[in-house]
Amino acid sequence: MEPLPNLAPYTGWVYPNETVFEWSVLIAVYPYLTGLVAGAFTVSSLYQVFGFKTLKPVAHLALLTSLCFMIFVPTPLLLHLGHPERAFNATLTPHWSSAMAMFGYFATAYVVLLMIEMWFAYRPFIVGEAQRRQDLLGRFYRALTLGSYDLSEHAMTYDRKWLFALAIIGIPGAHGLHGYVGFMYGSLKSREWWSSDLMPVIFLFSAIISGVALLVVLYVASCKLRKIRVDVACVKGLAYTIWGFIMIAIALEALEFANIVYKGREGIEVILEYVTGRLLIPYFILQFAIGAILPFLILSYMIWRGTTGQALVVGVTLSACLVLFSVFMMRWNVVIGGQEISKTGKGLLYYQPTFFGKEGLLVGVLLTIAPIILLLGLARLFPPFEDGETSAASPAGAQ
Repeated sequence: MEPLPNLAPYTGWVYPNETVFEWSVLIAVYPYLTGLVAGAFTVSSLYQVFGFKTLKPVAHLALLTSLCFMIFVPTPLLLHLGHPERAFNATLTPHWSSAMAMFGYFATAYVVLLMIEMWFAYRPFIVGEAQRRQDLLGRFYRALTLGSYDLSEHAMTYDRKWLFALAIIGIPGAHGLHGYVGFMYGSLKSREWWSSDLMPVIFLFSAIISGVALLVVLYVASCKLRKIRVDVACVKGLAYTIWGFIMIAIALEALEFANIVYKGREGIEVILEYVTGRLLIPYFILQFAIGAILPFLILSYMIWRGTTGQALVVGVTLSACLVLFSVFMMRWNVVIGGQEISKTGKGLLYYQPTFFGKEGLLVGVLLTIAPIILLLGLARLFPPFEDGETSAASPAGAQ
């Protein structure tokens, strides 16, 4: 019989089987990636569906970013499993009452939708390259045309209608994709830190601001690398989007926290011990003060002063980086924080992450960077900017 683990880092009453954290850093990276997917697609839909013309410079970048990150979304889950090849059994022999089983179908359908929407969005570019190039890439683009070289006004109108329809379908698809993650945590009543009806909504709004913030960083960085001028109007539009959604996210987080503390007063003493002790730095300082309140104040000040030009670009980019950090800390505090509270409600546990290994911090960082590397590669095949010779169909509502 194996000896019990050292319980020195733990306080209060905990069960021996709680000394091992089943969900590690990879399970915190997973909802972070899905949030970036949903947020990036939201920006694309704001242009394609609602005709926000100021977001045109990043519309195709948003679509491409959403696809690249979506491709890597299942990777943290597969690495976490002891036998990842068995994951396909949930799809081949599904249990229809399981939300996890349904996610496989949902994610697959969303990837297909993204690929079809990208085909319509890039069809003018694909046709142009297929007719211009005679090398191996020319064959690649000719295969992608699917035999359709028609770029007449009638054909382009048809494409715009499909883009509009796919973007509308993708809005609930992208948001449902990430809202599902919050639903999974909120439905686990055995964990006081997770058991909240607000969890899906909080995950959704934090996903939107993280995706928009990612596009700010990618767009500004790409402009610097390509040595072209940043579209200040576009950055300002993204800043307003972050500013509007971050207010709602902060309010929802505060409401959920107040609800948890109130429940703690009714008998779950460890909740109060947790929020006033160990949670002080990761939750109040890193996630809220630095990652949420500070960028909100920066954006509010710039909007109030009417800041423009380089100062606006720098301020919004800095705020976007802080938001990305805040959302990751939110995922960390939910996934890891929920397991640090004992199921008995009488004790606290301590998570000690490893740097190397299949579920270490290094793998988590690499999984976050991998979609960006894929994005760099796909951007060479499908340039997301007009200066990269991409001529895309305009949104149906734009004039």
